[in-house]
Amino acid sequence: MDPRLTLALLGARATTLAARLTRRGGGTAAPGLVAERLDPAALRKLGAALAGGALVVGGTNGKTTTAHMVATILDKAGRRVVHNRSGSNLVRGVLAALAAQSSLGGVPRGDVGVIEADEAALPAIVTAIRPRFILLNNLFRDQLDRYGELDHIATRWRAAVATLDADTTLIVNADDPMLVGVTAALPRERIIYFGMAAAEPAAVDRRLTLDVLPHAADAATCSRCGGRLAYRALYLSHLGDWFCPACGNARPAPDIVARDIRLDGVKALSLSVEATGDASAVNSSLVIRHSSFPLHVPLPGLYNAYNALAATAAALAFGLSPGEVTSGLAGFTAAFGRIERVALEGREIVLALVKNPTGFNEVLRMLVGGGDADAGLATPTMLIINDLDADGRDVSWLWDVDFEILAWGEAPLHTAGIRGPDMAVRLKYAGVAPGRIAAHPPGELRAALLDFVRAAPAGATVYILPTYTAMLEARGILVDLGAARDFWQQ
Repeated sequence: MDPRLTLALLGARATTLAARLTRRGGGTAAPGLVAERLDPAALRKLGAALAGGALVVGGTNGKTTTAHMVATILDKAGRRVVHNRSGSNLVRGVLAALAAQSSLGGVPRGDVGVIEADEAALPAIVTAIRPRFILLNNLFRDQLDRYGELDHIATRWRAAVATLDADTTLIVNADDPMLVGVTAALPRERIIYFGMAAAEPAAVDRRLTLDVLPHAADAATCSRCGGRLAYRALYLSHLGDWFCPACGNARPAPDIVARDIRLDGVKALSLSVEATGDASAVNSSLVIRHSSFPLHVPLPGLYNAYNALAATAAALAFGLSPGEVTSGLAGFTAAFGRIERVALEGREIVLALVKNPTGFNEVLRMLVGGGDADAGLATPTMLIINDLDADGRDVSWLWDVDFEILAWGEAPLHTAGIRGPDMAVRLKYAGVAPGRIAAHPPGELRAALLDFVRAAPAGATVYILPTYTAMLEARGILVDLGAARDFWQQ
């Protein structure tokens, strides 16, 4: 037994208990801070004790959902999983989760770790844990006042993966040219690529492809030569089947491929997954056999097809079978605030976190006619915008979101939150009819939320699109009203 680690774990447990007794949060971060103060090596020690190794999930969007998917698949397959399921993803949050799921002797109550990592914290987390796998899902512009320019994050990630052990495997979204640039210096045998089937826009639902790069797209230039990228098919922001006409740099052939994607409105999606078997051919430590299998995902939106494909790649890398992946995802329930469905006063509320232009665009793309932009918005929707540290203080990013697609349709749009007035102004300039906008004053979210829900017909489904702290505040209100559970109890 390591006395210093035991003291750190005792301190973490006491802090968790105090936080929950005083209702000052769920004790998802402060316990890790206490543990780190008492034993700075605690994260390294607990990570090393995971007999089956750890997966660290990184990316701007979809981290919580993807990590939750992987943990669910592994758990249903009989693996004992340690996971920071609350989404607290800084170093202190990861340590708090590991501490809560370990004995006082420092033995995790699981053999596999699934760790979601904040973009800025990912280098420190992977350096401490030395994971078996790192999953990189995407890189988009997010909170410039906190993270800085996207190239800064990419540079830090590139340096971090360059120092990893030779037996660490990267699971990388081949459709993201930023991520391919981050991992370009690594040997091919250390990378499992996943992505959409090559250049099939004419063969799939037109809701899956974009005609031009959105205004919010970030990676328009080649990481090798700086030339402007071109696309055979463009799916989401800058994700697609990309190539550089100037130097020949191009999307790597994915090892795990998504085909035949079908969006079922705002309820679910389906796709066919093909594992080519090429990853095992170049890396003898992997057992990913050639296979093709259908996948049903009880979440909507093309962005969740990417999340499910990423989770599938990770599960296959852990040695699970296609059948285990399929059954694991079939009963998947969303992480809190991420297409989370709750009932209140005879209406269904769907919470969909929005935190940057790309994520907001994809949620709107999903909502507007279930993907058919010509149909317009048909569902009452509330946009709650805060500008606290965890949201990003600079809300100018709202002008990079394509709110213009909301101008069609008749559904009401409610605005609330600290920067609710800014959101109302943005909707006005997007061409939304003033009569459709209900602007609630800041500081009155409970009343605004109840007014919004009660204005909808009984039995209706309504959507709430909040930034991060607004989501926590809205969920707190829903918990008080008996419609939801505290996120640390899920």
